[in-house]
Amino acid sequence: MKNLLFRYVMVLFCSMVALDAIAQEGMIKGRILTSDGKPVSAVSIRLKEIRRGTISTEDGNYQLPKLPAGRYTIIVSFVGVKTQEQVVELSADQSIVTDFSLEENNDQLAEVIVTYGRGMNEKPVSAGKVSIKPMDLPQSVAVIGRDMLERQQVLQLSDVLQHVTGVYLMGTTGGYQEEIAGRGFSFGSNNTFKNGSRYNNGAMPEMSGVEKVEFLKGGNAILFGNVAAGGILNIVTKKPKFENGGEISFRTGSYDFYKPSIDLYGAFDKNKTAAYRINTTFQKNGSYRDDVKAERFYINPSFLVNIGRKTQFLLEGDFLKDNRTPDFGTGAINYTIANVPRSRYLGVSWGYNKAEQKTATATLTHELKKNWQLRGQASYQAYKVELFGAARPIGIREDGTWARGLQKSRTEEDYYLAQLDLTGKFKTGKISHTVLFGADMDQYKTRSFAFVNNRYNANGSDASIRNLNVYDTINIFDPASFDRRNDIPFLATDRITTSPIVRSGIYLQDLICVSEKIKLLAGIRYSYQHNQRATVDSIAKASTGYVSGYSNDAFSPRLGIVYQPIKQVSVFASYTNSFNVNTGVDVNNENLAPSIVDQFEVGAKTDLFKGLVSVNITLYQIVNGNFAQTALFLADGTTPNTNNNIRELAGEVTSKGVELDIATKPVHGFSFMAGYSYNETKYTGGNGRNFITGDRLRYNPAHTANAGLFYSFSEGSALRGFNAGMNVYYVGSRLAGRNPSGLNPNYKLMALPDYTLFDLSAGYIVHNFSLRLKMTNLLNKLSYNVHDDNSVNPIAPRQFTATIAYKL
Repeated sequence: MKNLLFRYVMVLFCSMVALDAIAQEGMIKGRILTSDGKPVSAVSIRLKEIRRGTISTEDGNYQLPKLPAGRYTIIVSFVGVKTQEQVVELSADQSIVTDFSLEENNDQLAEVIVTYGRGMNEKPVSAGKVSIKPMDLPQSVAVIGRDMLERQQVLQLSDVLQHVTGVYLMGTTGGYQEEIAGRGFSFGSNNTFKNGSRYNNGAMPEMSGVEKVEFLKGGNAILFGNVAAGGILNIVTKKPKFENGGEISFRTGSYDFYKPSIDLYGAFDKNKTAAYRINTTFQKNGSYRDDVKAERFYINPSFLVNIGRKTQFLLEGDFLKDNRTPDFGTGAINYTIANVPRSRYLGVSWGYNKAEQKTATATLTHELKKNWQLRGQASYQAYKVELFGAARPIGIREDGTWARGLQKSRTEEDYYLAQLDLTGKFKTGKISHTVLFGADMDQYKTRSFAFVNNRYNANGSDASIRNLNVYDTINIFDPASFDRRNDIPFLATDRITTSPIVRSGIYLQDLICVSEKIKLLAGIRYSYQHNQRATVDSIAKASTGYVSGYSNDAFSPRLGIVYQPIKQVSVFASYTNSFNVNTGVDVNNENLAPSIVDQFEVGAKTDLFKGLVSVNITLYQIVNGNFAQTALFLADGTTPNTNNNIRELAGEVTSKGVELDIATKPVHGFSFMAGYSYNETKYTGGNGRNFITGDRLRYNPAHTANAGLFYSFSEGSALRGFNAGMNVYYVGSRLAGRNPSGLNPNYKLMALPDYTLFDLSAGYIVHNFSLRLKMTNLLNKLSYNVHDDNSVNPIAPRQFTATIAYKL
């Protein structure tokens, strides 16, 4: 089936390229700049003679392709500037470059001073695979662009979440990974993408080379197959440019932090047929945690080639090497956070977590005649990580004594992806269609290394602890009361498990514009996943075992309706479902079917005061009616089951909530954005053995809120070049620990306190130089991110950073 599927799409590709070869059409393109040479986005460009138009991108570029030969009048207009016109003569197969420089109109500026930029409901999401205006999409989305990333001096992905409603940090396991969730469900590696390709989030992504971060909330199974229900995020890196430029920057801050970065771009030739971009950075820092440090190197080269007038080839590389101290936090005693200083580190001084990630992505885009486009992408990712250090702090006694063990693990993963998408627009009578037809296939090959984790005592003479995981004994309240060991034991490899997974899918989606006021989005995907037979090589016993393979498939439909009573208001409702592949077997030793998750969403998107203010509200409900859990009894129905691998589809988890977003375009130098979300994720059906009906799922705050205010002094002010901002971020109370149940009545939940973070920022720009200052957690608030009860990591205290940059 997989071979047949891809033969079909490749034939489709070749056929359409061949048909398109006879097209004889021209193009008008160019760039919109301010009077001082800065790019301007969201400028309207239209042709007077025909009903064709577009808007400029964030780089100021615009394109009007597929034009018949003729004479055209280009009209450029934008709020607050003079409208410009220019006449051009276009011949067949000709590409005309026409740039414009905007001139401010003082009379219009006196009425409304608006900085160039797009509003919240004007930013399309590339992760959607087809260009749909946010107002036409029956789904909540959020895009955090480069201007916000620079203004907030974003260092890691969790900084971005402070501006995205309903998406939050679940935990920071070991200090080397940020666990992100939305609407009650985790954004694992299946839900994390970079440039449209899945990205292993076991290592924290590097943000210096990021152009924007996109969030598609809710159900996305039709586009990506096996994804969790809460949503997906897509990291979009900086792309090549055909003009020469770049930036050199240096950031420093609290706890011996420093980070030089370089960003260079330009064209290879005078005809601008090929361009490049290279981002690279090095970071080294200490921590507010004693003996904890980190070091990372990152480089992101990319190359763009225009193959003729209608075809583009983009090649992107991505390399990250991250080495840091694993830190599982302050510990807990009987499911209560230990009262030790925020800075106290309980691990070993020599511990390490070494991660390396390599990615190569090739994207070929071909413009077909009459608004059709074919896009193919192939990607490869190699990821490996090795952890060696103190075991997670479990079993600490009331007096603080802890028999400290060790842990060592290594994972190596190869990931391959191929996908092909055909997008187009056409009409059937008066009804217009925007269609997406695509297919994808990906493959994982994961090797997990387990190590012998006992016999750590120095001479092995004490028979009582010879086979226990005891490295030494410490007291977390009084570190000086015991002598800590500093030697690094040798741990032999115990076994290697190799797990191959192959997935494929085919999907079709259509946005049907019944009228200017009513639009329907409908689609369906078929997904197939084959967990191939896994091998388990036992090194000590020189033997190989096997884990049987199994397959799952599912259909994922999507249906949404959008009603726009006026152009500035969009009301929508949608239904989608997704599926979760389940591990284990049922009582008859058969593989479990996937759990189907139903998702409902309604909302409204509004642009008020001529688009200066956007207000969006969304309500949702997500129901997993077949939540997999350990089976109560064996096949006879009476014998209790004690094997956690024998499972059943029983019970129910429900997530429901509301999200509110408010954002403005910059007005008189001010810009404002705010958001609030309420989420309730609970077990709504169960038998009490594994969980109890009404219990909240752990790590999910019921309330989150954010607000940010930014001001930039105008050119006519004595303080021109200065800007300042404040951001407030609130996370409500959460639960960690472990849910008690009939199966585990001694488990307990840990209540984590809510917290509010206040961040201040300021900047100054003069000519090509800029200086940005930032202070985070101004009030030095203390709270924790906790995984179970064994990675209790305090949030960072008050910190200061400064960044100086020079644009080339």
